[in-house]
Amino acid sequence: MSKHLKGITENYRERMQRLALFDPLFRLENKREKDENNKSIDYFGYGLLTLLFFFENMLIRNKKTSIQDLAHYLYELNQDEYSLSLEGYEKVARTIVETFRPPSGKRNEKTFYNWETREHETVHYSILKADRADVNTNTQYYKLDEQGLELVFATKEYFTEFHLSINQLVLRKQLEKGEFVGALRQIDEMHIDVESLRGRMTVVKHEIQRNIISDETYERYKQMVEDINARLTRENEEFSELHTFVKDTKNRLAYDMNSEKERKAYELILQIDRELGEVHHVHTMLLKESIDLKTTALHAAQEALYYVGIDSFNFKQEITTALVSKPLPLVASKRLIEPFLTIEQSETWSPLVIFSEQRIETKDGLERTNEFADLSDEALKEIENAKIRQLFGDIMTLLLKVMKGKEAITLKEVVERLREDDSEWLNRRIFYQFWYVMHQRSPITYEKTENQNESVFEEVLQLIKNQYASIEVEELQEIITVTERYSIQNMLLRLLVGENNGL
Repeated sequence: MSKHLKGITENYRERMQRLALFDPLFRLENKREKDENNKSIDYFGYGLLTLLFFFENMLIRNKKTSIQDLAHYLYELNQDEYSLSLEGYEKVARTIVETFRPPSGKRNEKTFYNWETREHETVHYSILKADRADVNTNTQYYKLDEQGLELVFATKEYFTEFHLSINQLVLRKQLEKGEFVGALRQIDEMHIDVESLRGRMTVVKHEIQRNIISDETYERYKQMVEDINARLTRENEEFSELHTFVKDTKNRLAYDMNSEKERKAYELILQIDRELGEVHHVHTMLLKESIDLKTTALHAAQEALYYVGIDSFNFKQEITTALVSKPLPLVASKRLIEPFLTIEQSETWSPLVIFSEQRIETKDGLERTNEFADLSDEALKEIENAKIRQLFGDIMTLLLKVMKGKEAITLKEVVERLREDDSEWLNRRIFYQFWYVMHQRSPITYEKTENQNESVFEEVLQLIKNQYASIEVEELQEIITVTERYSIQNMLLRLLVGENNGL
């Protein structure tokens, strides 16, 4: 067989197991039952609707879903499509549930010829499983099993490994468009994805402890665990970005709740923030478990391989006999015994040592120890104020350029001019902070800059000191939407002339 075609049959069993999940639906399609008008019942369609019905109940966290509930749903959905009574739909629902979950309690199975191993094999799968029961009413409740979830997700045309990542992307788009009700449903789906991932990780952990019997198997499981850990890390980063986006949206809505629609949107974003936090918490626990799985389970499996090798290794036959039975070159003998020698040890020096306490010897022979001094809070605050002074000065320089000698200008005019120039200032938070701080401290005069809290305006006032004495900012009613991220209330900035400046 060509080397290029050798990989066609690889993982044949796993592929066949995924295909086997559709068998119950095709068994339902082969049923020939008819309604009271002799019309064939669409068992295949009702089978898919049943899967979606149980999936929807998982989304809304309804843990009590029975055959009677399914029958009522199909009966209400019918709308005279078929001539069946409620009792008739209960029979249909029972047939579908028994197809997905045999009454014997055994899992469904499929026997096939494995072209990879050249043997007949059998795979087992479970679509529905019994959840709990009500003894008083003699009612059994059901829910989707792990393979049932895979079958539902398979109808959405993306891989199981990327369910959560795709849902995160969809959630971000819904939040950007303000579709908060759809975002809540998306978070419910993410909750199920995380729970399903928890189950798969438990299965992987047990397989590692049970199945690692060779280096090849160990490397395969090691790669699997590393992939899971890397994917969880990326998803955790996306969760953090979603939290930041939701927080910004919540803060923006909190400033403007004049109508009932806006108050409803704010309530929804609060609920989204809370439920997203719950899913993120569970996902963070999974990330910690994956790290533990990577460090503990794989280490234990590696030790198991080591001891298996020790038990099957005959030192006398493999080493001693090879050395003394026939003369070996010195290089070959060294290579043979090298694994049994002690590990090489060497002393190293870390560059971080230079940051430790320094011993300094003076001319008189005395030694003293100096430590690097930490900056005080006042020094750090002064450094921060210097940065703000510089940025505020740059913004004021830009404003004076836009004003072109005028004594007053609105923020809206400034934004329109900067948008024409495609200025990066509109995307920087400090630009909007400048206007808010100016309005909060208005009017701003040279006398106020003597105060430490007002010293950030020193460079701003230096730019106008020859013509004007103070700056006044007045709030206007209009709200300006500058970018997708920033909105701000319009303001009027005036440059006021003092007594010593021409009046």
